Amino acid sequence: MARTVKKNVRFDSHHIRLRTGETEKKNGYEYRWTTPDGKRHSTFAPTLDKLREIEEELAADKHDGIKTDVKGLTVNDCYELWKELKRGIKDSTYKNYIYMYEMFVKPTFGQKKVTKVLKSDVKRFYNTLADDKHLKVSTIDNIHNVLHQVFQVAVDDNYIRGNPTDRMLKELKVAHGHEIEKRKALSMAQQELFINYIRETEKYKHWYPVFYIMLNTGMRVGELTGLRWRDVDFENGMISVNHTLVYYNHQDELGTYYSINTPKTDAGKREIPIVEGVREAFEMERKYQEENGIVSKSRIDGYEDFIFVNRNGEVQHQGTLNKALKRIMRDCNDQVLLENDLESEPTLLPDFSCHVLRHTFATRICEAGVNLKVIQDILGHVDISTTMNIYVDAMNDLKKKEITAYSKYITKPEDVDNLTQQDLNMITMRKMGF
Repeated sequence: MARTVKKNVRFDSHHIRLRTGETEKKNGYEYRWTTPDGKRHSTFAPTLDKLREIEEELAADKHDGIKTDVKGLTVNDCYELWKELKRGIKDSTYKNYIYMYEMFVKPTFGQKKVTKVLKSDVKRFYNTLADDKHLKVSTIDNIHNVLHQVFQVAVDDNYIRGNPTDRMLKELKVAHGHEIEKRKALSMAQQELFINYIRETEKYKHWYPVFYIMLNTGMRVGELTGLRWRDVDFENGMISVNHTLVYYNHQDELGTYYSINTPKTDAGKREIPIVEGVREAFEMERKYQEENGIVSKSRIDGYEDFIFVNRNGEVQHQGTLNKALKRIMRDCNDQVLLENDLESEPTLLPDFSCHVLRHTFATRICEAGVNLKVIQDILGHVDISTTMNIYVDAMNDLKKKEITAYSKYITKPEDVDNLTQQDLNMITMRKMGF
């Protein structure tokens, strides 16, 4: 009995039956299909098996609602769509996102087809930024923030199934050993050396108020440089922290400029009690400016009458403060070494930044046993775990100091004359049961 062959049934040169839309070509196989909008599409593969893998992916995309007519869409195309749709963030934050993307993503990675980007591509891109461009992880974090949002637009519009940037920044930190390094607070001796030096050294005395207040309020540097006289209530003894001064050096139509950011969370908006030394530091700053004819001239996003300004009346730049710290460290340590013989081990200032002063304040109030919720509120921590980490570190350091003093007394009682007064105080308290 003869075999009946249906019309339109086709076979390739290997006698394999071809499906609807499949065609054998000179160098491989082609598959053609039509989307509901009437548009014709095609894809090519060197073998029939490979072509059918693609067909299965297309069928799965159709089943899951993933659009199959966007294969030519680039990451930059999704970025342009993101720019049109993005709402609900501060203008300064939005501009920062734009700058980061257009500077580091758009010229290279942004040209990739969005449907073809794999997690390995994202990882390779981040590694390139870290290894070849020598960007800090904090900068790559900013780039990641906007790139993740761009890919999420593609996910939400069913261009791709999942966001290839998910967890990629965490993997970068692990791969490069970039775990967040614990900031080292100044010791009590270093803190006293620093404060005494700038207070008593004529060359650096004008820096005393800003650094003393930073060290005794725990304010972030942008919060302090953005502080206005109206934010300080001397009568009720409170500092109102309600905004941050931010400096942008973006290469956009505005060039470099300052901006005011208001807190993103309720925790960032807070009040800090004014202790006596802080009150005196504010008074010193006011007196210094009056004696030298310094008047605040900056007006930024409607904010004016800033407390900490330079000799020209312009707001202080964070970079200027950190550079001043570098000079203070250098000259202070030089003086200490000159005044001490080579055989002694004097206290010296370590290399530190403005943020270390905030961390030092946090450590001191933890050591003082202040309630954790109060510490969290004063520092403006959103998450109590951040406060807890500082508290645990401070308590561990304190325990080590106390047990060292105890060990000295137990193992070498004959050397009790060589113990410091702090060691003796700790031993006495232990004997009394404290």
